[in-house]
Amino acid sequence: MPTTGPLNFAIVGCGNISTRYAQTAAAHTDTLRFMGGYDLSRAAVEALVQKHGGKVYAALDDVLADPDVEAVVNLTIHQAHYDVIKRSLNAGKHVHTEKPLTLNVKQAWELVRLAKKKKLRLSAAPITFMGEAEQTAWKFIREGRLGKVRVIYAEMNWGRLESWHPNPAPFYEVGALADVGVYPLTVLTSIFGPARRVTAAGGVLWPKRTTKEGKSFVIKKTPDWACVCVEFASGPICRLTSSFYVGPTKQHGVEFHGDKASMFLGSPHDFHAPVQVCNFGSGEWAEVPHARPAFQGVEWARGLTELHDAIRTKRPQRATGEQAAHVVEIIFGAYDSIRTGRAVSIRGTFKQPKPMDWAV
Repeated sequence: MPTTGPLNFAIVGCGNISTRYAQTAAAHTDTLRFMGGYDLSRAAVEALVQKHGGKVYAALDDVLADPDVEAVVNLTIHQAHYDVIKRSLNAGKHVHTEKPLTLNVKQAWELVRLAKKKKLRLSAAPITFMGEAEQTAWKFIREGRLGKVRVIYAEMNWGRLESWHPNPAPFYEVGALADVGVYPLTVLTSIFGPARRVTAAGGVLWPKRTTKEGKSFVIKKTPDWACVCVEFASGPICRLTSSFYVGPTKQHGVEFHGDKASMFLGSPHDFHAPVQVCNFGSGEWAEVPHARPAFQGVEWARGLTELHDAIRTKRPQRATGEQAAHVVEIIFGAYDSIRTGRAVSIRGTFKQPKPMDWAV
């Protein structure tokens, strides 16, 4: 594999999010080179490469057989993640995958072990913990400005996907917790480290749904609303709510409550989200400047540029398969808790990522 130059990557799964990856990657031609894509829909690939260059691969095997492709960016539907990642690693390709890593805890840790065995990088979304707002909040906590953080409230009320998404049914199959609850879980595990136990409640609030085109589908069992209590080994307790029913709502973002002060992160998703602090007893919230000027929205390719730098300098990347597998364990531990009514212990662990250099 190359030791210098841009990271040559191909996209597998050219759906709704692929254009955002390609667009943000295009701003980093010194570190990233888009080689082309593959999708079950040839028209989707053709539309992507027509706009962003590269080639149309006729099959996944063609991507994996291309010696110029150094990394696979897996943007397939959740249900295909395990197979695509495993085949890519076995073909000798580094992988960056969209979230969640897999829909099965055992398979998630299997992929972590496979990457290690093959001496390849397994990087995973969400990478929003690398955003300016999220890094600013983390820096404030590291500096002790809040005192000891004991309680966190996180809200991910994503509304009804069928109102805007062209293919909502697969997202309801995995549930709001796995699709959007993963954002605050990744930010919080980055800041506070591994979780040790989860307790959850939830269920299917509104099973019968209709797409924009008027096609009916039914949510069979995965909760479209979940409320999870996550206990971190380092001490804090988080109450996380995620929903594909609620929205619009005034409940959003993440609140960190410490002995000295409380902090509000407007979103664990957007890099430009507001960060505000209220000192204990003051009752007044003050805006905290971002550690550097913030990218507006989400720079989807930030995980790829970070992966490039890690590979070329031979250091660990910040977005790791281990952390992604740990988050999968939290998510499906919560689903088990909803099903059984019992607390679930989280056994897997990982090494926390380092803060971004510009936020130290």
